[in-house]
Amino acid sequence: MTNLQIAIDGPAGSGKSTAARQVAKELGYIYVDTGALYRAVALVALRQKIDCSDENLLARLAQTLDVDIRPQSDGNPAYFIKGEEVTDKLRSPEVNNIVSQVAKIPAVRTAVTQKLQAIGNLGGIVMDGRDIGTVVLPTAEVKVFLTADLATRVARRQQELLERGFDLPSDVVKEEVLKRDHEDSKRMLAPLKPASDAYILDTTKLTPEQVVQTIVDLVRQKQQQQLSS
Repeated sequence: MTNLQIAIDGPAGSGKSTAARQVAKELGYIYVDTGALYRAVALVALRQKIDCSDENLLARLAQTLDVDIRPQSDGNPAYFIKGEEVTDKLRSPEVNNIVSQVAKIPAVRTAVTQKLQAIGNLGGIVMDGRDIGTVVLPTAEVKVFLTADLATRVARRQQELLERGFDLPSDVVKEEVLKRDHEDSKRMLAPLKPASDAYILDTTKLTPEQVVQTIVDLVRQKQQQQLSS
């Protein structure tokens, strides 16, 4: 089978991370959570008490930060910074609150995008994020943009946080999701939007298994097209 680039985009709570992990596992591809690299920059910025308005310091941090991505037996990658596993810390409420501010800085996005494109050039990659199909992997053979209604996305986000040990009320999670939506869609550089050739998939009433199967079917179709051409 041809090793393709698969780009899965969508807003918070749309189910893209869950889908991307399972699609990669189903296909035997490498899964890369692109948001984790921005979250790593945000985490270290918090630890070093770097102000989110200090674009120069954040840019230098993004350019020099070395994040070690190690595939695990369950198919999920683990993330390490200087030998410390930070996988769960990357999803903390504190990081959630500033990651969009960090990610909208042009020099930060450039540094992270270059790292991601180097990985993507290997092929056999599933990446999820907010600008994968439009900026990071614009020539990806399969592009999918996931959506879901607000109530569903809030419930999913709340459950995800709970599973990571953060028990937050739904109104707080809703505020966070709306804030991320606004910041991601309104930023000047690489705003959240579907690629013109992306397959739009509303996941509101779909099970995770149905979402994964839909994406895998799209990949199989593209592989067959390439083999027959």
